[in-house]
Amino acid sequence: QVQLVESGGGLVQPGGSLKLSCATSGFTFHTHPMSWTRQAPGKNLEWVASISAYGDRTVYPDSVKGRFTVSRENARNTLWLQMNDLRPDDTAVYYCALGWEALTRGGRGTHVTVSS
Repeated sequence: QVQLVESGGGLVQPGGSLKLSCATSGFTFHTHPMSWTRQAPGKNLEWVASISAYGDRTVYPDSVKGRFTVSRENARNTLWLQMNDLRPDDTAVYYCALGWEALTRGGRGTHVTVSS
């Protein structure tokens, strides 16, 4: 059974940083590209980042490019999202998901609030 558990969210001031984690189990992690998505209050689900199975390729939408970095450690079946220079419009529930440029919610998500 595929399980994705996101963690690391919280309250941060504008300009601050957070690092999200996604612990995975139930599938062969190292063979799958992975993504992060987010859903802000009252808005549609948005794709945030993707990483190839071996971690050698990453891609981001313009809204987070240069501020967010996705990474993975296949030996630990874990995915991360380093978020820097956070802005109030980054406030959302963040999810990890299987696939490249995926637009799905993998787990229950972790809440990120950017506010002063």
